[in-house]
Amino acid sequence: MKADNDLYRQLRELPAAQLWNEEVPKFNQLGAKERNQQVALVRAVGVVFSTSRNPEMKAAVKAWMIGLLQDPSEKIRRYATAAIPKLGGDEASEQKLLDILQTTEVEREKKKVASALEKIGGAATLKVVAQSGEKLVNEQKLRASVARQENAGSVKMETVLPKQPGLKLHLRCRMGLENIVANEVREAEAQRGKFRVVEVRGCCVVIEPKEAFTLAELYKLRCFDTASFVLGLVRNPESVAALEGLAKLVASPLTEKLMSVLTDGALRYRLSMLAEGNHDVAVEKVTTLAYQLNPKLLNDAREAPWSIDVLFNEISASVELRPKISPNPRLYYRTDVINAASHPPLAACLARLAGRMPHEIVWDPFCGSALELAEVALMGGIDQVIGTDIDPEALAIGQKNFAAAKIAGTKAAFYACDFRDVAKIPELDRGKVSLVISNPPLGRRVRVPNMHGLFADLFRLSSEVLRPGGRLVFVNPLRLESTDPTLRLETRFAVDLGGYECRVEVYRKR
Repeated sequence: MKADNDLYRQLRELPAAQLWNEEVPKFNQLGAKERNQQVALVRAVGVVFSTSRNPEMKAAVKAWMIGLLQDPSEKIRRYATAAIPKLGGDEASEQKLLDILQTTEVEREKKKVASALEKIGGAATLKVVAQSGEKLVNEQKLRASVARQENAGSVKMETVLPKQPGLKLHLRCRMGLENIVANEVREAEAQRGKFRVVEVRGCCVVIEPKEAFTLAELYKLRCFDTASFVLGLVRNPESVAALEGLAKLVASPLTEKLMSVLTDGALRYRLSMLAEGNHDVAVEKVTTLAYQLNPKLLNDAREAPWSIDVLFNEISASVELRPKISPNPRLYYRTDVINAASHPPLAACLARLAGRMPHEIVWDPFCGSALELAEVALMGGIDQVIGTDIDPEALAIGQKNFAAAKIAGTKAAFYACDFRDVAKIPELDRGKVSLVISNPPLGRRVRVPNMHGLFADLFRLSSEVLRPGGRLVFVNPLRLESTDPTLRLETRFAVDLGGYECRVEVYRKR
């Protein structure tokens, strides 16, 4: 096995053309013993050509693989069987695999063929499974695969979900931002919004719908990270009975109703147990039992439009149904991303935290992909935005993103320069800027020399350009405060940025 793996790693590094035009013909000419010794080539070819954009070449490779299914060597047949799903299934490969499944006496080969059919099988495989007394092929996986091939499905954003008594949703965010998320819901409710806050705990805001709503209406809220429907709670999640309790919630009438109303296509989900460690065995048990309880709901690890998340604490596990919506409708303006870009909900939270002044002129000294500037402008009332960044490529992306936001009545100016080169930024009139907002480089993904000096300069220049009453809103990774008497600290709280705690701070110009 080690020799096979070593050879596979060597072959995988070769160009695709060399693999196909040189290594495959040499393999075809070998004797039976030598072919078995070189079988790693079959695996390497399958992996390399799985991403090929040449349909003719890919079809030729797949035909070669199908031919190998007739090889006298069980090992070669098994390697070809594993490679075929990577190249894409069709009726020909499905039928060849079914022939092997029904004729081979080798148990290991049966399992490998069954695994491949779960990924590429269609109506013919379903028929064989229904007629066979053996349960070699996982029927749920097969049905999910067939459903995916017929209609991958999607979450329906505009469909009205009728009011459900007792229904609650969890809006999750980075730890520390929950109060901003809750306040956004409350402000929307005051303006005839359809949701009210029930509870704020940890990094979760619990809300309930006051009436029928659509997911499009929910996603008008910009500060949360993920939204999910609460299916229920299982006590003592480490107990043996917990798996049965989880399965009942997964297969519940509430789950089916929510998915039926809000899904275009088959009702497919992926079960995720969000805790440390490997939970594959538990996931298999829960999804198998859930399928027995409700075969309309299909667990599918590939491209499912829904995720059912199990979130654990010491005494219970929360089971939640989360729509997997891509692209994110709130980020319609994001044409491209950059390394170390802002977390989008954080940008929305900073924009909301900043509040509003008349005739806003907003500057982001480290604008990157311009998420903060876009989120501020989307709230309205902005006369001018100014973005600076030392990286011209990042700035170009930011400029495109802001243009894609299509915010009428807001002028925009972008400059590829160090934020300290104020002479190059004519829009930065001293005492005219009303808001400096930024998620600066934090020194984690992109190295920043002299971080203390950079933030000291940020305080100094903010004081110079801000007008009286103007604000500085930013993420501070350092225990560094402004020593400028004209800047007064108004707000400070910690935020978890993925295991890295920073402080969100708001200063106001005296």
